[in-house]
Amino acid sequence: MKCRKCGAKAALNMRQHRLALCAEHFLEWLPDQTQRFIQKYRMFLPEERILVAVSGGKDSLSLWDILSRLGYSADGLYIDLGIDHGTGYSTVSRQKAAAFAESHMLKLLIVDVPATLGASIPTAARLTHRGAQKPCSVCGMTKRHIMNRMARDLGYDVLATGHNLDDEAAVLFGNTLTWATGYLARQGPVLDAETGFVRKVKPFCRLYERETAAYALLRGIDYVYEECPLADGATSIFYKDVLSRMETERPGIKLAFYLSFLQARLGGFLAAPSSIAASEMHPCPACGQPTTSVDVCSFCRTWNAVRTRREAEGPGE
Repeated sequence: MKCRKCGAKAALNMRQHRLALCAEHFLEWLPDQTQRFIQKYRMFLPEERILVAVSGGKDSLSLWDILSRLGYSADGLYIDLGIDHGTGYSTVSRQKAAAFAESHMLKLLIVDVPATLGASIPTAARLTHRGAQKPCSVCGMTKRHIMNRMARDLGYDVLATGHNLDDEAAVLFGNTLTWATGYLARQGPVLDAETGFVRKVKPFCRLYERETAAYALLRGIDYVYEECPLADGATSIFYKDVLSRMETERPGIKLAFYLSFLQARLGGFLAAPSSIAASEMHPCPACGQPTTSVDVCSFCRTWNAVRTRREAEGPGE
């Protein structure tokens, strides 16, 4: 297979795009595509400050790398969840993120969850009802809270995540199976800012995971290869597997599925995501983040319970 642009040996054949490119031209093509999506969906302007949520994995580090190459002012945020689980997962991923930032002379903010909140995510999940089935619930809630708080309090205009097409298609597939209209109405490349919440964007939403992985490898980005050990058996992984098998038989089906959804949403298939009335939203008395709860927000309620139960158990994980 030859590169369409120069005729050299192709490094990647993207059947879904009917496009094969050599390493040099692929490393030009992916940032160009990312910039095109940033502009198409009006994610952010060149002068705006961006906070990139980085996990130490291929997608988030590749996104940070591309935004920097494109000339955007982008800092990184790493959230250490304390997930070792016999693998040292959080320790390794934190090292990868820090090493990338240092080698590229970029600013990395680090929030250490066990040190800041008093327990690791596995421990917090064990001590609350949110962890009854999977730690993903307390983990997701905690990350969303920290990401928004850091972006808002430090004056960033937008929060960017490395969600790729495979991620977005899997979420869309799961929400469609259950007709979770509330989640469907809010899914998209951009989630606009609301009172107390910063704008959230996904510049990789139309790029396949295979493409972001190839970019990381060709750019020499050292990332953590392992998936989160606590995600084993997650429904999102099952949906990804189902969609990948479909993609093998029908290249481009994931992209068509996602783009058709966005087009249908634009055409009024789903009502626009309903914004919570300002009168219903108020700052949490404990942390100051917006909430509709009559008491403290779910984040504070959960972590207050965690700390209380940790004290009752005594020291040690």
